[in-house]
Amino acid sequence: MRLSIIIVNYNVKHFIEQCLYSVEEAQKECDIVFNKNSTEVFVVDNNSQDGSCEMIKNKFPEVQLIENKKNVGFSTANNQAIKISNGKYVLLLNPDTLVAEDTFVKTIKFMDKHEDAGGLGVKMIDGKGNFLPESKRSLPSPSVSFYKIFGLAKLFPKSKRFSKYHLTYLNKNETHKVDVLSGAFMMLRKETLDKSGLLDETFFMYGEDIDLSYRIKLAGYENYYFSDTSIIHYKGESTKKGSLNYVFMFYNAMLIFAKKHFSNKKIAVFSLLIRLAVWFRAGLSLGKRIFKALFLPILDSIFFYSGFYFIKPIWESYNFNTEGYYPKEYMMYAVPVYVLFWILSIYISKGYRKPADSKKLFRGILSGSFVILILYSLLNEEYRYSRVLLISGTLWAIIFAWLSRALFTIFKIKEFGFENKKNINLTIFSDEKEAERIQAIIKTSENNKGIKNIFVKPGNNIKNALKGTILNNKISEIIFSLKVHSAKEIILLMMTFQGKIKEFMIAHPKTSTIIGSNSIYSSSEPDISELRTITKPINIRVKRISDIFFSLLFLALYPILILLIDNKSNFLKNIFNVLVGKISWVGYIYLTDESLLKKLPKIKKGVLSPINFPTINEEEKFRVNAQYAKKYNLTDDIYIIYKSFENIGNKKL
Repeated sequence: MRLSIIIVNYNVKHFIEQCLYSVEEAQKECDIVFNKNSTEVFVVDNNSQDGSCEMIKNKFPEVQLIENKKNVGFSTANNQAIKISNGKYVLLLNPDTLVAEDTFVKTIKFMDKHEDAGGLGVKMIDGKGNFLPESKRSLPSPSVSFYKIFGLAKLFPKSKRFSKYHLTYLNKNETHKVDVLSGAFMMLRKETLDKSGLLDETFFMYGEDIDLSYRIKLAGYENYYFSDTSIIHYKGESTKKGSLNYVFMFYNAMLIFAKKHFSNKKIAVFSLLIRLAVWFRAGLSLGKRIFKALFLPILDSIFFYSGFYFIKPIWESYNFNTEGYYPKEYMMYAVPVYVLFWILSIYISKGYRKPADSKKLFRGILSGSFVILILYSLLNEEYRYSRVLLISGTLWAIIFAWLSRALFTIFKIKEFGFENKKNINLTIFSDEKEAERIQAIIKTSENNKGIKNIFVKPGNNIKNALKGTILNNKISEIIFSLKVHSAKEIILLMMTFQGKIKEFMIAHPKTSTIIGSNSIYSSSEPDISELRTITKPINIRVKRISDIFFSLLFLALYPILILLIDNKSNFLKNIFNVLVGKISWVGYIYLTDESLLKKLPKIKKGVLSPINFPTINEEEKFRVNAQYAKKYNLTDDIYIIYKSFENIGNKKL
């Protein structure tokens, strides 16, 4: 047995499916060059909930599947398979990768030729064709880490001193001896593992590849970056490195490594650097989140309020022939209340979700004005200020809110602008029959918004066709078919034309999924794991607290609200049932098909549902429920209550 391929999987069914198909093709090449049954494949599943194991059993029966009942971590899972592997070489491979047909043959031949090679990594690109710098790295010594953490490595990419972390001064198109290999593709000599030891299970995730690479060198072997073959690592550029969870997990792994391998003096320096880095990165991440969340509401508040400084004196001069007609309390109290209602209404209408949506924005402002007018009519005469000013302020708020987002869009500030409505033009490089299948997947996928034109081009002369596509400058995304083109050819094309096409995607003829760096088109049902957002402990608590809050609010305002709802007799009963936890204000649409209902995470029955259209069929109901569960947010419930308030007296669904 020449090679044992080990893949650790955790809830990435679509990725591992494509990965295993690419592994199959690479295995065939090995069987031709070496001998039959020269490779074996292990998948260690860390308790995935997305149907990965069922898919592997059905489509890849030759794969040796190890099903863990809990997530034991990356290192432990790999070690489980290494211990029972039979190959001269062991390959640790990420599930979100796609290998070229000749990748295994080339890497095995290199390892055979270089007996000093204990470990080997390859050139990795992301789903857009960009080279991934983690393909080759140096050991994270205190100085190397300092240069990386504080940005000197990025400022001086060609400096041997400052750019050691990712060795950016080394030519990525040449093979080099390096210190550290990436765990996404890490080929290891079995005899080396016998001397260096297996992966350290102290590392749950991150850092285990650095630790093992270092121990390989301590055992007297070399690690090589091998440039003569390339693979795609889809998530290499999108590992949520801005998240606080990533920051703490990654830097904690670095501390474990330092304590294990550095001297006490170096540990103290490294530990200080790491802690500084954690607080620096965590602070940046938290600050960025707060800024993104509050920037638009604060900007709107300032300009909504400022508008009255212009509107009020104009109206006073026109209607009363004097300025200062209204008391100072108007600007001190009344206008801030208007602004507060507008901001809250925009939030409830989901107007602050990204990207901006003009309909939700206008609906929020108009709803806020409507509530203000209702409250206005209930006030004493002395506190009833001008309706004209309120209406003028509403128009000002609508105009400014739209104009500010439009300017952000014009200046390409995507975080705060409108969604780019530019139609997506897709080109499928395939034969006609496969192209028809791919188009069907796109049309039945939930991620198909914005696609206007789909062009189909034959698989031959693909390089010239791509050049023509780029020159015409009208294609946003390209889909390659593995039925027509080899993985090796696709990878080379992606590297050649990276930066010139918005996104590359790949379709395999045996799957119903099209995978790209940022987009996945799939006609299959949503993954079960994706639907569990609504049953996360934090969301269960939030949903319960909001139920109690609305119940108490409705109870307090019952004499007024009873005039606005349809089924008055059941309203009070619903309030008390929600208060005691029997039901929730919002739940799933009622399903008669029990098999579909069982696929959804279990929640309490609701008075209201995401939509209330009576003509919707069972499959559509399931998909609406699935989307509600998958993307659950407190604002969803608030919006549903607001939108369907007249039905709040309904019997539970």
